[in-house]
Amino acid sequence: MNQKNMKTLTESQREQWAVDGYLQLEGVLDPDEVSFFSNEIDRIRNLPGYEPLFDKMPLGHYAWVEHADPDPEAFMDRRDLLPYHQAFIDLIDRPGIFDLVLDIMGPYIQFSMSQAIVRASGDGFPGYTHTDGGEAQRHIRVTETSWPIAIKAMYLLTDVTEKDSGNFTVFPGSHMRPFPESRGRVPNPHAPGAVQLKGKAGDCYLFSHALWHGPAPNNSGSARKTLLYNYCQMFVRWYDFAAPRKDVMDRCTPRQRRLLGDLGYEFRPGSYFYVPEDQEAVMRQAAVT
Repeated sequence: MNQKNMKTLTESQREQWAVDGYLQLEGVLDPDEVSFFSNEIDRIRNLPGYEPLFDKMPLGHYAWVEHADPDPEAFMDRRDLLPYHQAFIDLIDRPGIFDLVLDIMGPYIQFSMSQAIVRASGDGFPGYTHTDGGEAQRHIRVTETSWPIAIKAMYLLTDVTEKDSGNFTVFPGSHMRPFPESRGRVPNPHAPGAVQLKGKAGDCYLFSHALWHGPAPNNSGSARKTLLYNYCQMFVRWYDFAAPRKDVMDRCTPRQRRLLGDLGYEFRPGSYFYVPEDQEAVMRQAAVT
């Protein structure tokens, strides 16, 4: 795959991205892939990995645990998925989706985070909304024609066809303007302007780090499963790891290795600001080489 046959945003998609801050792409994963990744999440929850410990860790921090709740319908939030299966590595630069990531962000990017989330039904969770990147990036907004600092791809693994089914909820356009954060006007999935998106298993949402977003409560009677993959400009620090794991890098294509930080030489100051001359060529090559 080269630059000539890579997908790009349509004009309507480009306008929606600029105005709303997100895109919904239908049928990205086929039914067999949806089933595979859903089963993988059920398997992974019984294995060691990074999970939040809400009573012991600060918000946004994860600790190494032996397993999550073994009930496949229970809440789960697992980070750093790449070591668990080759399919998670290959999803990094999935054709079609990664093409659009490149079109939106430019070629000087890296992969920084993978996450599997299961939103349980009927657990009383009220939902919430937030921006990605912590408090600092919340106040950093770029223009509608600028490359974003970071974006996420969220893959739906369950149908979400009704309101309050754990829906991915957004405030369209909030990536471009200051947003209420005062105690009396906390954004939430039922606040004015919130849109609870509906979709089918296999759909993918692309959205800006600066967009206010989050899960609605889930009263559907079944768990909602998603995968999230984060891409950021190369000057931003990785989220999931201090350095990529060798056992993961050994299973990567050259493009995947570059996205995980392999610049072809040992790190030295300035490495991720002034990148190798072949950066654009590597990013636009085939997913498997």
